[in-house]
Amino acid sequence: MTSENRSRHPHVHPKGPDRVVRALAKRYRGKADMDLGNPKDTLLGVLLSARTTDVQVLKIFPAFKKRFPTWASLARSSPAAIGKAISSIGLYRSKAKAIHGLANMILKNHAGRVPKTLEELTVLPGVGRKTANCVLSHVYHQDTVCVDTHVFRIAHRLGWSRGKTPEKVEEDIKRILPKSLWSETNRVFVQFGRDICKARKPECWHCPVRLWCPYEPKTEKPKGKGEEGVGSGE
Repeated sequence: MTSENRSRHPHVHPKGPDRVVRALAKRYRGKADMDLGNPKDTLLGVLLSARTTDVQVLKIFPAFKKRFPTWASLARSSPAAIGKAISSIGLYRSKAKAIHGLANMILKNHAGRVPKTLEELTVLPGVGRKTANCVLSHVYHQDTVCVDTHVFRIAHRLGWSRGKTPEKVEEDIKRILPKSLWSETNRVFVQFGRDICKARKPECWHCPVRLWCPYEPKTEKPKGKGEEGVGSGE
């Protein structure tokens, strides 16, 4: 972290952000849940996951993919038919309309290939900055920060950002972390946020990076619980 960044984030240890991400990367290995192996599936998976858990999306995705294996099959269908296939997840009607529209646009404007730039992705129906950054990070391996609800919450708790919008949090994370760690942030924070740094009651007593976290008040260990997982943040 540079001296300028230290002045912007006075409560953050100068080596803390790097160590937080590296420590969590050691604990949480493997690919991101919404990295579905190819650009098409990953784009659709991330779009479907808005206001819905990844678990719910992964539960319906195999049948959805079997029903609509290509962009052409989605484009030939209708929002109503697509909606029926995803009706168990939140906001399914608006998501179905977006999927139908983006399938047609990808076929018409991109020869059936998912774009590789933020600018091209964010003009697709239903694709905002978060979805675009996740696609760029997960499948195109570009250095970028995908700010979802977990990343937003944890960045605030760690003191990395006071931003009120995902865009500002993204900007702050990019300023405080080396570029080589930007893409890791979403993958490890999503798992960390589900496992320990939960929205309502974080489990601070066994947090592996609590030495680098200014969040207060720290939650105390419930009686009978061990302290497995506590580390130095190295």
